[in-house]
Amino acid sequence: MGRGDLTDEQWAVLEPLLPKGARSGRPLVWPRRQLIDGIRFRVRTGVPWRNVPSEYGSWGRVYDLFRRWQRNGTWHRILTRLQSLADVKGAITWDLSVDSTVCRAHEHAAGARKQGGLQKEPPGGVFTEPGDHGLGRSRGGFSTKLHLSVEQGQKPMSIVVTAGQRGDSPQFESVLEKVRVPRIGPGRPRVRPDRVRADKAYASRKNRAYLRRRGIRCTIPDKADQARTRRKRGSRGGRPPRFDAADYRERHPVECGINRLKVRHEVAHVKWESHEGRRNVLTPD
Repeated sequence: MGRGDLTDEQWAVLEPLLPKGARSGRPLVWPRRQLIDGIRFRVRTGVPWRNVPSEYGSWGRVYDLFRRWQRNGTWHRILTRLQSLADVKGAITWDLSVDSTVCRAHEHAAGARKQGGLQKEPPGGVFTEPGDHGLGRSRGGFSTKLHLSVEQGQKPMSIVVTAGQRGDSPQFESVLEKVRVPRIGPGRPRVRPDRVRADKAYASRKNRAYLRRRGIRCTIPDKADQARTRRKRGSRGGRPPRFDAADYRERHPVECGINRLKVRHEVAHVKWESHEGRRNVLTPD
């Protein structure tokens, strides 16, 4: 087993969640565990697919498995099931922190087709791609922005992809609406956190009203200009929102979670398929 490959304990949890083969016959040349370790190596290091070490099998088979399961939603189903198992064990702390990060787009994104209908192969995945393909011009250049919620264990619970110049606050509701962890057994999926922590960028009245409607406690500092306006209006300005500075220190998991994603090339390194005229297949590796 190479460094970073699945342990026997991890494989014992993952194997029952994998799709079952429809055909019987000779055993596979490269076992699924070997190919999945190859995918994880590529995700962990960020190397081109052709540079995946041969001990993981043919790089083409490694890529084919990754791409096929991306298109039919297998990866998403596996992740959802693992979240359900983690929730049963109490491994998910339902205090979420919300933030965003900007990612530079791949250099091939600038030369790909702008009209998705003209590309030879449609974008992969099971979700609808944004109309602007999640690309825009920000101060960092041609970029994409990831808006995400992270639980206290630094694991992402939801991700929304927009163009790099999009603001943080308008995506607040979209990020929380995508939180969904099905229960094992009867019952509706868990969609509502106990508390949400966010920085000043999300301190709008609309966001606070949304949290009140859903009965979610929040720790969001007030903006200085909002506080000044409230004081100028006197009693008509209303009371300032409650803010717990000690609780706000617990917002660090979202920063750590973003760092994990970027260091491991899991989400932040946005890939765009450019060969054969295909447009920006955004792959959350």
